[in-house]
Amino acid sequence: MAAPLELLRTAYGDLSAALYGSAASGDPWAPTGCRGWAVHDLAFHLLGDARRAVVGLNTPARGPADRDAVTYWRGWSPPGPGDDEALVRTRAVAAVGIAFADLVEEYAGTTAAVLVAASRVPAGELVRTQDLAMTVDALLSTLTVEAAVHHLDLVAHLDRPGPSAGPLAEVRRVLEGLAGGPLPATWDDATAARRGTGRETLTGADRAELGERAGAFPLFG
Repeated sequence: MAAPLELLRTAYGDLSAALYGSAASGDPWAPTGCRGWAVHDLAFHLLGDARRAVVGLNTPARGPADRDAVTYWRGWSPPGPGDDEALVRTRAVAAVGIAFADLVEEYAGTTAAVLVAASRVPAGELVRTQDLAMTVDALLSTLTVEAAVHHLDLVAHLDRPGPSAGPLAEVRRVLEGLAGGPLPATWDDATAARRGTGRETLTGADRAELGERAGAFPLFG
């Protein structure tokens, strides 16, 4: 398996390329796999995540660690029905805050800064993000997972390439950790990402194979 920094480098490179493609073809208001968000809105959210990563990688933390690459996601559930406040706020700010072409450039620059910062901090050092202490490698995994899942969202209604195999395999690894066992072998990694996060519903066959573990889905959102 690739090192966490290399996985993140791949995930960010894939996602930046997809965003540049959307800017070139005029797709910023196309729908995405995130309910209520267009490409522009999702890109604004992604920029915020990259900015958080820069801060986190430059914020040392005392031990012990609060979360690892798997347990971090137990605090993130999909929005419930009618729980649209955060979605609407993001859309409103994104629409007036920055032009899409500028947003794409800033995302590319910020993610490049994340990768430089990550290369300068020892993998096992503790850093703080969202008031949680995590190792650098664990933080990089969460960033890879976030980027890969949202890359799938980005291309849900566009004829564009999705994330690479490495980042998608990391998503599956995290999902299997949350599920307490392997996901159905009939799922490719993109399907595992979509069903594991509630973007696709489980089929009857899925539920039969997962058994009691099906009740834990979606595993995060």
